Amino acid sequence: TSIKHQFDGNWNDAITRLTTCDPHNSKFVVNSETPQEVEVGKDIIFTYDVRFEESEIKWASRWDTYLLMSDDQIHWFSIVNSLMIVLFLSGMVAMIMMRTLYRDISRYNQLETQEEAQEETGWKLVHGDVFRPPVNSDLLCVFVGTGVQFFGMLLVTMIFMFKGAEWKQITLRTAFLFPGIAFVIFFILNALIWGEKSSGAVPFTTMFALVLLWFGISVPLVFVGSYLGFKKPAMEPPVKTNKIPRQIPEQAWYMNPLFTILIGGILPFGAVFIELFFILTSIWLHQFYYIFGFLFLVFVILIITCAEITIVLCYFQLCSEDYNWWWRSYLTSGSSALYLFLYAGFYFWTKLQISKLVSGILYFGYMLLASFSFFVLTGTIGFCACFWFTRMIYSSVKID
Repeated sequence: TSIKHQFDGNWNDAITRLTTCDPHNSKFVVNSETPQEVEVGKDIIFTYDVRFEESEIKWASRWDTYLLMSDDQIHWFSIVNSLMIVLFLSGMVAMIMMRTLYRDISRYNQLETQEEAQEETGWKLVHGDVFRPPVNSDLLCVFVGTGVQFFGMLLVTMIFMFKGAEWKQITLRTAFLFPGIAFVIFFILNALIWGEKSSGAVPFTTMFALVLLWFGISVPLVFVGSYLGFKKPAMEPPVKTNKIPRQIPEQAWYMNPLFTILIGGILPFGAVFIELFFILTSIWLHQFYYIFGFLFLVFVILIITCAEITIVLCYFQLCSEDYNWWWRSYLTSGSSALYLFLYAGFYFWTKLQISKLVSGILYFGYMLLASFSFFVLTGTIGFCACFWFTRMIYSSVKID
């Protein structure tokens, strides 16, 4: 039953005394015979009472009721699924490293004559070209340097291995390429929010602070890291590079670069896509995500998966006498970002009910930025693993 409350004097918020409500009376509401009617432009006075009860729940556990989720089993399934992928790849890498590769090294080292060496086929034949600088080596350095910054904010020094001298240009690209792309995307998306007069837009002062952090902290640290890195001795390849590039034989269809790159990104994405669903749900559907232990395990599995799939495909590529492994190793594991963006599109059409154009642009803009970051990260992991693998195997054979 609605109550039309009455009060004495003028209304003064908390100190106003209601004549129709006596907290010391057992019936609480007294002297009320007229029901409350809703009238245009008139205030409605309502009352409520609170009863406090002592609880045995400890202060540190006060949020458990709200954070307790029933989908832990799904997270464990994700971990088991990712571990199965890692075990499968680890078995292949172990077979390559401990059986095929060691057998190849032993056979190559036992060759006594030049005629016998010329009759051999396999990865040893490209030893004079495997460390030849790739096309757009400076851009590769920028991408790898940016990826390494995600781990330790250090710039790689392999530009000297490519016999490059434009270290200032490489440093500038590293300092501005990825942050510049991220800032442009973020600024455009924020301008769209400003245009909609939304309260979710980032204030101008915050944008200025971000630019100040970029130019005042990030850029100087890149130059400091590059200065320290270029002061160190250049990394020397374990074998000499031929002056004339070797002709690459015709490759089988399954060794086509586009095919191997697309295949290489499936397993790294498969290791993270379940956790990706929960992350997207927490961001776009405002649900809780606090199981960071699972997330850390999945990240470790992602690193191992990217490294192993790149090593396996790199070995097959070298065995087919194709020495252009630099960019392919980066793109092999980095292609998992393509599947991430495609999954983001699938999630948009199946889970989100976004009808406004601006909201859709915001979603795909932020997911494009996340996918590009994922591409740089996973590509760097695969490249570093492949770089270590090639140096290891070619330093283990005798080259005349």
